Amino acid sequence: MFINKVSPSKIKVYDECKKKYKFKYIDYLRKNYNKNSNTDALQFGSYVHRVFELGYNASSVEELQKIANECRPNYDFPKAKESGMNKILRNFFRFNSNLHEHVSTELPFEVDMKDDYKLNGIIDRVIKGKSGKYLVIDYKTSRKPMTSAELYKDPQLIMYAYAVSKMFNVSLDNVTVAHYYPHLDKLISISYGRTQVSQFLRILENKIWEIRKKKKEEFVASQNQYCNWCNFKELCPEFGGTEQMLEEAKEREKAEKQD
Repeated sequence: MFINKVSPSKIKVYDECKKKYKFKYIDYLRKNYNKNSNTDALQFGSYVHRVFELGYNASSVEELQKIANECRPNYDFPKAKESGMNKILRNFFRFNSNLHEHVSTELPFEVDMKDDYKLNGIIDRVIKGKSGKYLVIDYKTSRKPMTSAELYKDPQLIMYAYAVSKMFNVSLDNVTVAHYYPHLDKLISISYGRTQVSQFLRILENKIWEIRKKKKEEFVASQNQYCNWCNFKELCPEFGGTEQMLEEAKEREKAEKQD
């Protein structure tokens, strides 16, 4: 299956389940086929990201709150999740006030790689420090923060670090990547060595060729801890899905797209 662009989210899906990858990136399904899935956390996370994107230069917590109020109708999650929003906004405002030169929010990237493929994606925030070093921030609203050891193995952050080093023509030594948890006011940051990034890119290249060589029927499902939250569970053969159900879903989405 030919692939010429790879993003952190695409690799994450492939590692979780090959069938899920097929549903999303080969069949191009976009709707939710899991009536029992709970999207509250996803919606809330998207809401917080949007507020931070629009409010990075807010001059007060009140201004941030106004932005949050204006964005709220666009997101579907229970009102109870708003209870911690004031704390999130206060923490973010204080954290943001201590950052140096703002470079970008929601920064799209597309970096050429060998073997005719590109790395692409979107970075939440990029900051340039006084010394000329770059800080890459990925906002997180999950309750349990990742450890530094876990971040060292995170494909998303490795790809971000590599992309920023290429886009701004700086060495990897001058790029720090981080998760920021606004509800905890916690920043966890690390830097990657060139050897580690090179090893990751070799593994990534092998994975891309693995995807390219697969036939459609070779993207098989694997039951794991992600199944209950998978948008395609009802179409999955592991849970009673059939090829006919898949074809009907593809036809419906195709017809809706044309309308």
